[in-house]
Amino acid sequence: MQFGDVIGQDHIKQKLIEEVNEGRIPHALLLCGNEGVGKLPLAIAYAQYICCTNKQSTDSCGTCPSCIKFKKLIHPDLHFMFPIVKNAKAKKEICDDYISDWRHFLEKMPYMSINNWLNELQAENSQAIIYARESDEIIRKLSLKSSEGGHKVSIIWLPERMHVVCANKLLKLLEEPPQKTIFILVSENPEMILPTILSRTQRLNIPRIEESCIANTLQTKYAIASADAQNIAHTANGSFVKALDAIHLNEEKRLFFDLFVSLMRLSYQRKIKEMKIWSESVAAMGREKQKNMLDYCQQMIRENFIFNLKQKDLTYLTIDEENFAKRFSPFVNEKNVIGIMNELSQAQRDIEQNVNAKMVFFDFSLKMIVLLKQ
Repeated sequence: MQFGDVIGQDHIKQKLIEEVNEGRIPHALLLCGNEGVGKLPLAIAYAQYICCTNKQSTDSCGTCPSCIKFKKLIHPDLHFMFPIVKNAKAKKEICDDYISDWRHFLEKMPYMSINNWLNELQAENSQAIIYARESDEIIRKLSLKSSEGGHKVSIIWLPERMHVVCANKLLKLLEEPPQKTIFILVSENPEMILPTILSRTQRLNIPRIEESCIANTLQTKYAIASADAQNIAHTANGSFVKALDAIHLNEEKRLFFDLFVSLMRLSYQRKIKEMKIWSESVAAMGREKQKNMLDYCQQMIRENFIFNLKQKDLTYLTIDEENFAKRFSPFVNEKNVIGIMNELSQAQRDIEQNVNAKMVFFDFSLKMIVLLKQ
């Protein structure tokens, strides 16, 4: 992947290119930003530029042997670490066991979310992490000499999902990295990474993609009409993942929307029996999907609160969500919005700590009865 394949982010691209050309390549770079802003594509493009044998002023050449291997993600000095789900039956326990699936999926969808990857893995109820054993694998790989005499690059996608044992061993590598070895960490929640690792990285915050860049890409690559592309780009709020969700049938987001609408109505009507059934249906979903749904609920509360303040330009709602907000938003106001968000955050923490999901969601739904009346 070249910098030219990355949507927008011209300032970030230029900064990374200058670092390479001026010999200021950090041994550990941390790319931080929201989902869908292009952190992973930037990391791969940066690694390709570093290893390119015929660098141009604005991009890698794309034609040298190194670039050709990068295009297929098979360069011997490019290593990936990413969250996986152990599959003892298939004997898949480390990232390399999934590397073919990873390469294929990344070529097809370079702008992806963790949820996209979990669906590809068919994770179901399992939570994906970077397991402790992975640290031994990366130590083994990086202890070898570069296959092509240049830099060795290890891209770690979502390091906040590393097992603590893996994180501590990575810390030792960051303290004394092998010669000409570069780590690129790609994170959406850097506050969840060990502080000792953060202190040894050079942090670069990746901003949201400009609406015009998203709209242009939708028009040229997906043949979306100009007006529709502009509307989708605004709704995406700087995330190309959300833009793709808007143009493709997203069954999961539709499910979350239906569940959110159902809960709000049941809570307002105080239908306790139906709320219990609702809680049980959500509890039957996998933990990752439950956390994603709670994320979606927080987003919807935020958007409805802003919508209720008559600040439509600051809201990012689809047509169906906006139609619902016209009726629901008056119930989200300055008296209860903080309380609702706090309860959603608490529910998310409980789910992450494996508290009984039926209890968590039923408890939250009961609290919504009181909060919606405020």
